[in-house]
Amino acid sequence: MKKVERSLTGLLGKPYMDAVTGAAAVLLGMDSGQARKLAEEKVDFLPQEWLRRMDAMLDRVGEQICPPVADTVQGAPTNAFAKAANSQASPVSGFGYYRLGEDGRLYLASKSEHYHTPMGHNFPGYRLIDNARALGVTNATHNNTRGYITRLCERELVRCANGLARGDVQGLEKVLASTERHVLNRVINLETGSLACEAGIKMMLARFYRLDKTFPAPKYSGKIPVFFVMQDYDGGAMANYHGTTVLAQTFRDMWPELYAGAEAGRLYEVCPIAINNIEDFKEKFARYNTGNYKAAGLIHEIILMNYGGIKLHEDYLQEVYRICHEGDTPILCDEIQSCMWYEGMFLFRLYGLNPDFVAIGKGFPGGQYPASRILLSAEMDNLNQFGALVTNGQEELASLAYLITMEYAQENAEEIRDICAYYEEQAETLKARFPSVVERIEGQGLLSAVTFRDVGETVRFVQLLQEECIDVSAQVYKACCPPAALLKLPLIASRTMVDWMIQRMAGVLTRMKTEAGG
Repeated sequence: MKKVERSLTGLLGKPYMDAVTGAAAVLLGMDSGQARKLAEEKVDFLPQEWLRRMDAMLDRVGEQICPPVADTVQGAPTNAFAKAANSQASPVSGFGYYRLGEDGRLYLASKSEHYHTPMGHNFPGYRLIDNARALGVTNATHNNTRGYITRLCERELVRCANGLARGDVQGLEKVLASTERHVLNRVINLETGSLACEAGIKMMLARFYRLDKTFPAPKYSGKIPVFFVMQDYDGGAMANYHGTTVLAQTFRDMWPELYAGAEAGRLYEVCPIAINNIEDFKEKFARYNTGNYKAAGLIHEIILMNYGGIKLHEDYLQEVYRICHEGDTPILCDEIQSCMWYEGMFLFRLYGLNPDFVAIGKGFPGGQYPASRILLSAEMDNLNQFGALVTNGQEELASLAYLITMEYAQENAEEIRDICAYYEEQAETLKARFPSVVERIEGQGLLSAVTFRDVGETVRFVQLLQEECIDVSAQVYKACCPPAALLKLPLIASRTMVDWMIQRMAGVLTRMKTEAGG
């Protein structure tokens, strides 16, 4: 990885930091020299010694390296959370792609703590957040007082989402002023991916229903809105996942009686579309974009990490986008799970897509804060301030975490591309070596799934790796979902770490083959 060093002044600009250091002297009584020192301190985002230390500890994964927590607590969970709890693996501390559990053992965070930590634990670059906090930069703001860092972050997101070069101020201003369709130039700051997706769904609905009585009749008032989502292999809608709000849950076969009532009342309908089947989409789009119906929107991920890690094909999505754009149907690309895991930070750009909404989160703040965003075009900017806001969505230090992560990712774009390609190559060797067990390797880059021929084999594979304190999960509970083991290695993974991980997986597969008498 390339060496990245930045100070708060270098990242946020001198005029703003002059104001911050001046305020630190007046409000906090801080010595002006000390304040300036904090503002100018260059932080090495990922020192070479840090990387060497991570690689050197690989063979200690699974070892008890510290005493366990002597007297833990159970909390007050619901029944479902209590049943799923694994407090032994709960974090006491973390270092890079390691987590120290309450049992004192060293765990490998090979799922990046469910996408939250692309930079691993205690990423050194986030020390800039500590410096900002020491200088009195407040985290809490309000929607009407969005801070400088948040506003700067919004501009950077728009610049990167539109593929503009750094320093292209003229190009950025042109994009920000654009009213052309499918140009992402608005940002709503939220806290969770669920709320980001919900905001997009509401803006799609606003073309059919008024947000409140002050709004004029929408463009498609009187039409029945139909939402397209990914279909599972049993014909249902369980292959999609766009958050935990009630509306989004009805899109994936939850709250069936509630949805049936909405459908009977002709309020909206959900139409699942077959994965990577363009003829199926064409037929359903034609059926639901005429007469009393109107195609209200397509909502999709690119890598279905909640359905076997299946990857949607580029040519399929490009044709789907063409049809939707011609039919005046907005598209929400849900990158909550895929954002930041690829060269350029946005997977939709690698696919050559031009969505109307992009939901992002998890990866950008690096696990430091719950901070999601939805990017949208001017055409879709159809709600008032209270239609999609979250009171705490504008947090300044959360936006700073975004900028730090983005800075590292941009400087290391080639390295990120290379480690993704290297992992893919090495993962494919597992299929070649164990064809009787491994069906295929799904996903793309570090977001991957090892798909097995049998559910029992998937469960056994995950069980054996978890016994070695390697964090892998099984996805075997959805309708006709390919039985898959999910992995999401951090972006800071080295080739040494990838080789070690592949070796451990191969060892488990060899053991399974022996157990089966193969």
